[in-house]
Amino acid sequence: MNRILQPEGWAKPVGYSNGIAAEGRHVFVAGQVGWNEHGEFETDDFVGQFKQCLKNIVAVLAEGGAEPAHITSMTWYFVDKQDYLANLKAIGAAYREVIGRHYPTMTAMQVAALIEDRAKIEIQAIAVVPE
Repeated sequence: MNRILQPEGWAKPVGYSNGIAAEGRHVFVAGQVGWNEHGEFETDDFVGQFKQCLKNIVAVLAEGGAEPAHITSMTWYFVDKQDYLANLKAIGAAYREVIGRHYPTMTAMQVAALIEDRAKIEIQAIAVVPE
């Protein structure tokens, strides 16, 4: 079972955890962009690509015998911080729809570019499946 690490007296983070302790089998998910299973982008919309990234992560997790609740860490890379900030409400709704109310440790950062030119966001994930 994964255990959320929240030091006493710290403000509770919103939408992520400061730390997670976990034991079990690790499943590593490479950075996923917002294209479909055929490697084709269906939208250039930030939220649409974000939601597809999450669906891709869930599909890879399932292949490894894991589910969203097993995610311990996510790293988000996006090319436009303002696009991200302007869509926080829709991003939260899409996240809850695909992942649920499980909030692992997360890092989010703006990068100069992603390898796929149409990609607006790429997300990498690590999950730990309890034995």
